[in-house]
Amino acid sequence: MRRKDFLYLTGMGVGAAMLNNVPVFGKSINAEDALQPVDVALKKRMADVALNAARAKGATYADVRISRHLNQSILTREQRVQNIANIESYGMGIRVIANGCWGFAATNSLDNDSIAQATELAVRIAKGNARLMKEPVQLAPQKGYGEVSWKTPIEKNGFEVPVKEKVDLLLSVNAAATKAGASFINSSIFLINEQKYFASTDGSYIDQDIHRIYPNFTITKTDRAAGIFETRNALSAPMGLGYEYMMPDDNDKIKGDLFPLYKKRYDMMEDVVLGVAQLDEKIKAKPVEPGKWDIIIDPSQLFLTIHESVGHPTELDRVLGYEANFAGTSFLTLDKWRSKKFNFGSKIVNFEGNKIIPGALGTVGYDDEGVKCGKWDLIKDGILVNYQTIRDQAHILGLNASQGCCYADSWDSVQFQRMPNVNLLPGKTPLKPADLIKNTEKGLYMFGRNSYSIDQQRYNFQFSSQLCYEIRNGKIAGMVKGAAYQANTQEFWNSCSAICDESDFRFGGSFSDGKGQPQQISAVSHGCSTTKFDKVNVINTGRTLG
Repeated sequence: MRRKDFLYLTGMGVGAAMLNNVPVFGKSINAEDALQPVDVALKKRMADVALNAARAKGATYADVRISRHLNQSILTREQRVQNIANIESYGMGIRVIANGCWGFAATNSLDNDSIAQATELAVRIAKGNARLMKEPVQLAPQKGYGEVSWKTPIEKNGFEVPVKEKVDLLLSVNAAATKAGASFINSSIFLINEQKYFASTDGSYIDQDIHRIYPNFTITKTDRAAGIFETRNALSAPMGLGYEYMMPDDNDKIKGDLFPLYKKRYDMMEDVVLGVAQLDEKIKAKPVEPGKWDIIIDPSQLFLTIHESVGHPTELDRVLGYEANFAGTSFLTLDKWRSKKFNFGSKIVNFEGNKIIPGALGTVGYDDEGVKCGKWDLIKDGILVNYQTIRDQAHILGLNASQGCCYADSWDSVQFQRMPNVNLLPGKTPLKPADLIKNTEKGLYMFGRNSYSIDQQRYNFQFSSQLCYEIRNGKIAGMVKGAAYQANTQEFWNSCSAICDESDFRFGGSFSDGKGQPQQISAVSHGCSTTKFDKVNVINTGRTLG
């Protein structure tokens, strides 16, 4: 690696760290080069080389992923552009079953000889692994789909938007924040395009074009006289959308009780100006009073609690103990599922795994095993009814098919079980956040993800928010700070007493959910409506750091 490439990619890595550890890999390219697609016919020919070589070497099953990953990041601070980077990674991963066991190899040299050599290596690895095998791989049946394609239904490709236009937007946002009184501001836009081609000996040739976008900012305001500062991040959500997400539309907004709420279009300028005003209030806010409170949680905060206390513990590999990296296994053991009566939450609590809901980060047409995606119940009327599976796990639950939860973050990563979009279904009767407030005598209203912790079984936890408002006698009484709620998962979801209707349903999401060793990153959304929980333990964490 040349010194200037090292400095360039190191700078990109620092920038990505500001974006919640967004993964960075590959080589730098010109922005215009990102718009040049790879011919589908060429990808099919390369896939067939690998599939034929696998059969010839004795594999009973093989699949091929040809993946081109494009990342673009634009990072600014006040009136300076800190970093602009366009990164590309392109190659092929080959997975096989031989002698009843998995083998995997990858290459970014996509000539026929290199593909055949990588495939031969995958078969040799499978046969070597088979010597230590206790029982053969059992794959759920999967029909081949022939040649099919799927694209994220975007209106505007973010990579087609000139970099200058995106830079101008961020610098305008920074200027507006500074004018409104912010002491410091960082802002960013991150774009991802995954061009994935999957082929298998089942007879599928699947071409997918997947887009994600994440705008964000962090504003800081200081009170030098008092020697304190407060911060707030954007209340945006990363989304499985195109650049239309950055094009505000008043018809898409929900009129919130405190400020506008965004569904599928985000007004970054409006959010940052309002955020500075909220920091004035946050600096002056009184500390929360510890004790039992009714809490009302906005989707911008609740999504993270869903992710940690529902999404991860229903991953079957964690339940089985196959996966323990990044915060452990799961308390939702198979005996609880087999009982058909484990009380996860109150009767109004219904969670689904969903890979097809429009706009979500984890939405695709087919997973990385060629399984057509869908949705299914995880928690039904408060009872644990299912988990998340892939093809070689389905038989453990007696399922006839995978639920399509397989994903790899790169062509050189082996695919494994990853979380789908896990959504809390909205209430069935008309109910708005204003109704929740009106019916609350003593409560807290929370917005935005902040600090959190959860134990190694995904059971005991603590979460705090960016913004927290006190409710007294059915009305907002002002902002408080330092509030964090503590509970265990089962206690918390059983305290759920009201969920707003579908008109309030919105996404939050994790743009960089880590799992596995070596670590892989995935993006996943969690949809929900504003939700109320009764008599939850609230502590005062001291001055919040935002």
